[in-house]
Amino acid sequence: MSQDVLFEQVGSTAIITLNRPEKLNAWTESMRNELIGHLEGLKDNTDIRTVILTGSGRAFCAGQDLAETASMNPEDHASAEAWIDGFDRLYRAVRNLDQITIAAVNGVAAGSGFQYALLADLRVGDSKVRMGQPEVLSGIPSITGIWAMWSILGKSKTSQFVLTGELVDAVEAQRLGLLNYLADDGGVLDDAKELASRLSLLPPGAVRLTKNRLRSLEEEELSDAMAEAKRVHREAYGTGEPQREMARFLAGRGR
Repeated sequence: MSQDVLFEQVGSTAIITLNRPEKLNAWTESMRNELIGHLEGLKDNTDIRTVILTGSGRAFCAGQDLAETASMNPEDHASAEAWIDGFDRLYRAVRNLDQITIAAVNGVAAGSGFQYALLADLRVGDSKVRMGQPEVLSGIPSITGIWAMWSILGKSKTSQFVLTGELVDAVEAQRLGLLNYLADDGGVLDDAKELASRLSLLPPGAVRLTKNRLRSLEEEELSDAMAEAKRVHREAYGTGEPQREMARFLAGRGR
């Protein structure tokens, strides 16, 4: 197994770390599949009461590794749909956990990495956090991003995030409800561990039933978002625009 995703158990807490720091933990399909395996393996593990999601280095997760998707064939609609199916599995693997999930957001959380952080029940960050949905800047329509943000931000701020691609800092992220707690610089993971240790003492039955209800409130909207994402991304990638914009971004970054 690769070392792109690390798994550690500390007492009753599982810590899952994205470990591609040289790429700001931007993920590939194989990396997401590995992550899904760890998450699905926790589903009925009663020894684990809380789960911390974090990243190594100076980023939580910069989202999709554009080098993987920039060459997608515009005529290959099946690949565009399979790409969304992979995110559907990942998002549900996080949401379906009965354990309380905590995102220890260390630095950049952007695009699908930002959405991944929002899937957690609670989020801890510090002053280095930058969060947002810059997909439109790379020619990628933000469909699941709208779903992930809507219940937290509402129409006005969701529109701002998906149409401008701007990232917000930690103070603004907490004000908007994207972060629940702010830690001292360098203390994000320690604060997340302390929070996890405390929440691990909660009665698991009450936690499970409460999470079931929270899930049910957004389940229909998630299914709709994934279906729409397939349709929209099939159309978008069919035009070749995302591929051109991603290639332009990668070329600029390489200079």
